[in-house]
Amino acid sequence: MPVILADVFGSPNIGVYCFANETVAIVPPGLTARKIAQFAETLGVRVCSTTIASSTLVGALVTGNSNAVLVPHTIRDYELERVQQFSKVVPVQTRWTALGNVVLANDQGAVVHPEASSEIVAAISDDMKVTPVRGKVATFPFVGALAVATNKGAMLSPNTLDDERLVIKSALHVEAELSSTNGGLPFVKSGILANSKGAVVGPLTRGAELMQISRTLGV
Repeated sequence: MPVILADVFGSPNIGVYCFANETVAIVPPGLTARKIAQFAETLGVRVCSTTIASSTLVGALVTGNSNAVLVPHTIRDYELERVQQFSKVVPVQTRWTALGNVVLANDQGAVVHPEASSEIVAAISDDMKVTPVRGKVATFPFVGALAVATNKGAMLSPNTLDDERLVIKSALHVEAELSSTNGGLPFVKSGILANSKGAVVGPLTRGAELMQISRTLGV
């Protein structure tokens, strides 16, 4: 269960550019074959290389778990066909397109932005097959940007309130702990790409952060 340091296009914000569940990682085009192979080995997944809605910000636009990947309705047909080779894909008909920033999920549950649309909630329930709970992280509604969850644990922004942590712990059925990434950034998702088998972490992440990430996510 390895942890490696890596960037994407020279940026430490790997979670903004990439998405992973238990079986697939979606990464933007342009990564080297060597880096794609590292991601595949570390996470124990197949790697799908594609833009989403013509954007390289895959991690901000995509959410999901092992049952389904949710994508914005603005996804192009060729992108949809590409991802469908790796996973069930569900375009969500809502004006909100940054699904990765408003949903925090694993195979056991999901936490969503308090004002998430009925279409997002229905897709989580019907396609991801988990029960969505509305919540916040560090008083902010962008739960997917401020936290990372796997089937083993959830890492939350260091500013998370205790009652928020308990909601997430209950919803996802895993332990939830606090840490920053990339040398103090509270937007935890930006610095971590993880599943239950491994983690890819932004290269600015410090030793204490790495230890907390490894311990909390069980990698």
